[in-house]
Amino acid sequence: MAEILRAVGVIARALDSIANIEFKQLNLNKGQYLYVVRIAEAPGIIQERLAELIKVDKTTAARAIQQLTKSGIVIKKPDATNRKIRRLYLTKKGAAIYPFLKRENDYSNLVALSGLSDQESEQLQQLLQRVSDNVDADWQFVKKGGKRLY
Repeated sequence: MAEILRAVGVIARALDSIANIEFKQLNLNKGQYLYVVRIAEAPGIIQERLAELIKVDKTTAARAIQQLTKSGIVIKKPDATNRKIRRLYLTKKGAAIYPFLKRENDYSNLVALSGLSDQESEQLQQLLQRVSDNVDADWQFVKKGGKRLY
């Protein structure tokens, strides 16, 4: 069987390491750029949904959001109808960072997909989405206390 997940992991770790090095100048710590990007893409997102998108536990997300709030990149605002819900938004500082993060993402995609045709890139996207959906089902199961049977 092909070691596809190993290759995916290597790619993900390499790109994450590159991003963490390049984003240090923005005072973003490990992986915080993911939160900034997702909040920029979905202003007003709630912390629980953000954690699900990034595939981290609630505690990890809470810590990252707290650090981003302290550094003035993210702000929490109460929901208009339910005061218990706190919605996440980028501050002006966060919004100013986002275009740089977007350019890095676009460049990383360009480098990673170089040599692939548009059709191959689209096919890869579709196949990886299917793999992601498969893994998400297991992630949801284990997150809720389930034990996988190997």
